[in-house]
Amino acid sequence: MDVSPFDKARILSEALPHMQRYDEATVVVKYGGHAMGEEQMARDFARDIVLLEQLAINPVVVHGGGPQIGAMLERLGIRSEFAGGLRITDAKTVEVVEMVLAGSINKQIVGFINEAGGKAIGLTGKDGNLVRARKLSRAVVDPGSAIERIVDLGFVGEPEKVDVTVLTEILGREIIPVLAPIAGGADGVTYNVNADTFAGAIAGALKAKRLIFLTDVPGVLDKSKQLIAEMSVNDARRLIADGTIAGGMIPKVETCIDALDLGVEGVVILDGKVPHAVLLELLTDHGAGTLLHR
Repeated sequence: MDVSPFDKARILSEALPHMQRYDEATVVVKYGGHAMGEEQMARDFARDIVLLEQLAINPVVVHGGGPQIGAMLERLGIRSEFAGGLRITDAKTVEVVEMVLAGSINKQIVGFINEAGGKAIGLTGKDGNLVRARKLSRAVVDPGSAIERIVDLGFVGEPEKVDVTVLTEILGREIIPVLAPIAGGADGVTYNVNADTFAGAIAGALKAKRLIFLTDVPGVLDKSKQLIAEMSVNDARRLIADGTIAGGMIPKVETCIDALDLGVEGVVILDGKVPHAVLLELLTDHGAGTLLHR
């Protein structure tokens, strides 16, 4: 479909109030392993992030990489076990996790942003003591006996302390930080941190205007599978209680609520496979996913 120059000009004009709303604001985008998809989508995502920076918005990218980690572990013949949706991470696995997240994935995203005309810098939670993690234990209910037991997840951590000094030094200076969810602990150990949780902690510490979760679903759906465009924290808790929000969406929505409690203004869950999803959400009237607010 060819868009006429007049339509392009009108679209840009209509984006103006949205540009003004986010002028100089910080927007944290969690770029999920599944939403990364194939190369052209990743390049389009990088262009959109560069466009945000050009519009005087301060984007911070936090990426996951579950499928890519899984593929590398398989190649190396290392077996993975999961408990409560989290990968049990032994010493061998955490080495691979750090290699894939801080290495190949992080540098690929940095490269795509730089090729699109931006200035990206790749960091992990270890850099500048950005995120310090503590060991995470998870209670899991055994389906056979219905008995709850505490599972040792190995080198899986959760954010304990966030120091955004390194980010505040570079934000607003045309530099786009791309963060891998690896963090050091006070015990000197390297921890694998869930990327959603990591993004929420970063967004909270930066008091971001928006935290955007790019996922592989359109957002939060109601009982008749229609997208819920907007909801408050109380709405979200009610929908979890009545079973409308279920399965893997529960931890995602709980992470959104945690981020709002930490001071993020609004959190959006949207489908990363929709072309230009971030721009649709931030720069158009109708948005693209589910917005959670206080």
